[in-house]
Amino acid sequence: MIETGGGRNWFTAAELAELGLPGLPGSKRKVNERADRENWALRVDGNGVPMARPRKGRGGGLEYHLQLLPDAAKAELVKRGIAWLPANDEDAVSIARQAHGWAWYEMQSDKVKAEAQRRAAIIDMVEALAATGMPRTAAVNAAARQHKVTAGTIYNWLVQVKGVPGHDRLPALAPRRKGGGKEAEVDAGAWEFLKSDYLRPERPTFSSCYWRTVHLYAAPRGITLPCEKTMLRKLEREVDPRLVIALRRGMDAVKAMVPAQQRTVAHLHAMEHVDIDGHKFDVFVNFGKDANGRDVIERPIMVGIQDIYSRMMLAWRVGDTESALLTRLAFADLFKRWGIPKRCTMDNGRAFASKWISGGVLNRFRFKVREEEPLGLLPSLGIGISWTQPYSGQSKPIERAWRDVADMIAKDPRCAGAWSGNHVDNKPENYREKAVPLALFLEIVEQGMRIHNERTGRQTETTRGGSFAETFAKSYAVSQVGKATADHMRLALLTGEQIRAERKSGFVQIADNRYWTEALSRHAGQLLTVRFDPDDLSLPVHVYDNAGNFLCTAARWEASRFDDMAAARRSAKLRADLKKTVRKARDIEQLLSADEIAARMRIETEATVVPEPAVVRPTRFRGNAALKALSKPSQGAVEARKFDQLAGRAALRLIEK
Repeated sequence: MIETGGGRNWFTAAELAELGLPGLPGSKRKVNERADRENWALRVDGNGVPMARPRKGRGGGLEYHLQLLPDAAKAELVKRGIAWLPANDEDAVSIARQAHGWAWYEMQSDKVKAEAQRRAAIIDMVEALAATGMPRTAAVNAAARQHKVTAGTIYNWLVQVKGVPGHDRLPALAPRRKGGGKEAEVDAGAWEFLKSDYLRPERPTFSSCYWRTVHLYAAPRGITLPCEKTMLRKLEREVDPRLVIALRRGMDAVKAMVPAQQRTVAHLHAMEHVDIDGHKFDVFVNFGKDANGRDVIERPIMVGIQDIYSRMMLAWRVGDTESALLTRLAFADLFKRWGIPKRCTMDNGRAFASKWISGGVLNRFRFKVREEEPLGLLPSLGIGISWTQPYSGQSKPIERAWRDVADMIAKDPRCAGAWSGNHVDNKPENYREKAVPLALFLEIVEQGMRIHNERTGRQTETTRGGSFAETFAKSYAVSQVGKATADHMRLALLTGEQIRAERKSGFVQIADNRYWTEALSRHAGQLLTVRFDPDDLSLPVHVYDNAGNFLCTAARWEASRFDDMAAARRSAKLRADLKKTVRKARDIEQLLSADEIAARMRIETEATVVPEPAVVRPTRFRGNAALKALSKPSQGAVEARKFDQLAGRAALRLIEK
């Protein structure tokens, strides 16, 4: 490999052949034959210095100086940056000019190159006619008549190629037209006004922006602007086109300027990676009667699961809305028919990012993620989840399948009159003439999905002209795929909800239904994960702890009639059985009695030592410390007071009577 960077003047025959230079053969043997024919090994320069020297290193041979090569080859070496030329060498300056001319020529448009080739052909014709003995003037006139140009023009071309080798004439003959001279001056404020007006999301035309700039900004200020085309060329020349696209069409349009990512699935196998998405059909379907007896007519939604390796649609469910229930049923069909995949790609729609499906995944970017929430269906089965970028349909291969499905199912002849159109302004003439019954539509869906999978001629990386079903079957037969057990199907078919057990008895309540079994008494007041069938709450529920360990199956605790003695006896028996179980547990534990506990306790009480204060603070009594002594009443006075009290009581009694 010959490196660039200049500074090389010596080359071997093998290196010259490898470079593929103009004027030299393309093989080492032919280069050596030319060197022998032109005596390169014996040539010397003007100072008598040999222009060939022995090659250093293993293998030997000769190296030849740059000056031995044809001018075209030397020019090509300089242009590639391989050869080094001294600035004071006239031949080197000529070669450098040729290299610069070819570099300029390669950057020109095809139109300029075609004109240069046409002029070179005319010059070749003049020289060919002159070589036959025709006078030069006659040769020029003949070429001028045939190519419909003036003789003066041909003479000008002959002057341009005078002294230029034939293989270097194209750069000399190429048109070198220049602009009209000095660039027109534009007022800075007007230019800023024009750019700001044009680079808006409303995408006004340049003509309207130019008119506003001239009449509403420049004219009132006495500013004169160049013509519209000049201003447009200035905009195209000075403003980055990527900025124009970003400001006028948005950043999404800028992303389209980067080539689309190409991804391969050759390293995958069937059922290794699936993707899931929902599709709303452009068909009106009658889902039956509602509670008021009116027809429920809606556009149905299908949740589909596709194998990424083969592009085969593996499972699907149809409903009136995209929900976690519909998603869970589609996964249940997938597990039952084909097994458990290793990974699933989905968007963060409400149906897929629901905690019933992806609960426990920290990066689902929807809803609040709690550490204590139960694991969803996919994480509990060890299925990895890949979230796609919102509003990025190319991230999921299943998006391409919906185009075939929409054409095969929504436009089926049996749906005539029920097709709604794929846009608000694309409604058919027979819009909403009828609604397809749900049973018939499900039949159309089954047929359409089978046709989608079995149609041949699919040109994908793995099908190569076959069908999706054939590609899936070949890979599925030789792949390791996990199979679903009864426990897996229970997870898929049942909804998981986190419920706190009642703090005394431990029952769990869903809606207005209570579920209890004796084992729940041990988990009273705890947060438990309860899996149940939301379509039939009369069935028993399955209870798990927060770690996902199965605890028990609890039946519904039905309400009994007030005078139902049999129900009362059953309830009393349950309480008695629970007491008996608790007594057995107590006996097994071999607990100590209170007297045994007291006997084994060693309590020693020591007398409390009261410390003496180091300093005693004096305390004085405050208040009326000395009162006047009262004299003791005489014995006669006391008796007289008692007589008065007795007399008063008797008088009162007399008045009451």
